[in-house]
Amino acid sequence: MKNTIAYIEKNKERFLSELFGLLRIPSISAESDRKPDMRRCAEELARLLREAGADRADVMPTTGNPVVYAEKIVAPELPTVLVYAHYDVMPVEPLEEWHTPPFEPQVRDGRIYGRGADDDKGQGFMHVKAFEAMAASGELPCNVKFMLEGEEEIGSAALSLWCRENRDLLKADVILVSDTGMIGWDTPSITCGLRGIAYMQVEVSGPSHDLHSGLYGGAVANPVNELCRMIARLTDADGRVAVPHFYDKVRVYSEAERSELRAAPFDPEAYKRSIGVPDTAGEAGYVTPERTGIRPALDVNGIWGGHTGEGTKTIIPARAFAKISMRLVPDQDYREIARLFEEYFRSVASPGVRVSVEFLHGGAPYVSPTDLKAYRAAAKAVERTFGKKPLPFYSGGSIPVISTFEEVLGVKSILLGFGLGSDAIHAPNENYPLENFYRGIETIAWFYHYFSE
Repeated sequence: MKNTIAYIEKNKERFLSELFGLLRIPSISAESDRKPDMRRCAEELARLLREAGADRADVMPTTGNPVVYAEKIVAPELPTVLVYAHYDVMPVEPLEEWHTPPFEPQVRDGRIYGRGADDDKGQGFMHVKAFEAMAASGELPCNVKFMLEGEEEIGSAALSLWCRENRDLLKADVILVSDTGMIGWDTPSITCGLRGIAYMQVEVSGPSHDLHSGLYGGAVANPVNELCRMIARLTDADGRVAVPHFYDKVRVYSEAERSELRAAPFDPEAYKRSIGVPDTAGEAGYVTPERTGIRPALDVNGIWGGHTGEGTKTIIPARAFAKISMRLVPDQDYREIARLFEEYFRSVASPGVRVSVEFLHGGAPYVSPTDLKAYRAAAKAVERTFGKKPLPFYSGGSIPVISTFEEVLGVKSILLGFGLGSDAIHAPNENYPLENFYRGIETIAWFYHYFSE
């Protein structure tokens, strides 16, 4: 490992420059006019992987955005690690809240700023550079494959089918993922659980066209009013989801398990300050780390309808819309939850409106046992570079395709992420600590070393 660490140190500035090149590509999968940028980003990644030492690096078609597949087979009898990451990023609005343009990356105060700096170009690129360092130094102790997709932020629908069609190509002993975070710089952790998700879009419609609110106000149902009323009925005063049977299959944790989770350092006041809220909220009877780690939740992600421009327009809107996500925990089934949601949402509508409910995407929760050989290797690697034994951590986030990997490929995933809560992922001014980027590269290299022992 001595040569690998020396190689990383020598090439730090080049690694950062190459990452900046990726960050400048606006690979927003949610925007259909970005298709050329998606392709350009995939081709750039393939080029960088070839230069890093991959025996092959191909841009492979899917029913959606392409997958970058690469591999280096050192010897068939050695263990194989399959690296998963995604090169698509979230939309950047509201633009006016960015301090610098989202696709013009820069380093300020020790942090890399730009869309994708953390999620997931920065974290994914660490794997490319760790692989390069070990291959160039002659210290790569295992076979490595890469599967880099372009649709994680919109549900990974194309990747699920692509995995089924390429099972043999993707054979591996473990899948290594850096698309998660740590509790904190001083409290390293490894994510051993992810929540699932069911993502819905709803429409409430009333009159055939917008109506004058003076002539018709009080005589017909207002779709915006109705939508707000219906959304208010989705949760109760105790912060629980009100959809009937929503909690029927939620795994109940013992008091001992909950005590272990609560043992991780958590500062409520610092948490509130970091996100600018006067107080926390959520399901009664649970503390914040439990609410985001082992309990489900329902949130409105967007709501619109009627006049939202400058000035006044006195109308009863014809239609109103909302996007609603439900974060799920073991053993909830996102397909069943989507069905229960639709049934309940339709049931609370008034006779004066029509309701449409669309399921946009979903994914199952995922749990990675801490007794896996790969988990132990990851823990040793983190302890080596951070100087502390990492804590197991249940994340509130979702990576829907992780559960698909286990189902289709029969392989467990290790979630070795290095993001921090201060990185503003999915928000304006996304950033990633420069030190995490470099230390992540080194940690990944140590993972290969320990996993192959």
